[in-house]
Amino acid sequence: MIQNKVAYITGGTKGIGFGVAEKLLKNGVSVAFSGRKKEDVENAVEALKKISENVLGIVSDVRNLNNEKEAVNLTVEKFGQLDFVIANAGLGIFKPIDELSSEEWNSMIETNLTGVFHTLKASVEELKKSEGYYITISSLAGANFFENGTGYNASKFGVVGFTQAAMIDLRKYNIKSTVIMPGSVATNFNGNVPSEKDGWKIQPEDMGDLVVDILKMNPRVLPSKIEFRASKPKS
Repeated sequence: MIQNKVAYITGGTKGIGFGVAEKLLKNGVSVAFSGRKKEDVENAVEALKKISENVLGIVSDVRNLNNEKEAVNLTVEKFGQLDFVIANAGLGIFKPIDELSSEEWNSMIETNLTGVFHTLKASVEELKKSEGYYITISSLAGANFFENGTGYNASKFGVVGFTQAAMIDLRKYNIKSTVIMPGSVATNFNGNVPSEKDGWKIQPEDMGDLVVDILKMNPRVLPSKIEFRASKPKS
């Protein structure tokens, strides 16, 4: 049962994070989520409160450890505990290596990889108390390299390795950890505007369903790494 548990989601204002928040709220979980832009956070809170009042929106940049510590503190102050952490915030810049700038590289590594470290570092003591669950959102790009993907591949390969190693560190505290590696998802990622043409893709609500299913699994099992792809990719 996950009802009456508390989750914190990074990158929760849209896309995958928002889809996960919706599904958790519908299953009786209180949800705190963060985003970098105040306006986006406020709009997401307004939308999610149509499902449940047990929502907290927080402005936080995962690149900043102190931001994430404050987000966790606010979550616990509001809801009294923290059971589930979903590290979802990420970005992608796709250029050949000779055109990718050091600033663009750093932006992806700091957000996609260092960000998941900051989120876990900020929340691990609360997860020890609750014997909770830590989930990261990587990508199939964390296993499959591609042209113009040097920075993104590096960050997502790193998330897979980080989460798998953290799983070994955390299990002695009865904290579970899973990395999810989705393929193409119908979101605003990389400037995409979701439309009917994205109907073949994984939908944000599908990611939400997957997270709920993982959290509801028997405590004796641990799906430590999950590849999640569209069943019929666009031809």
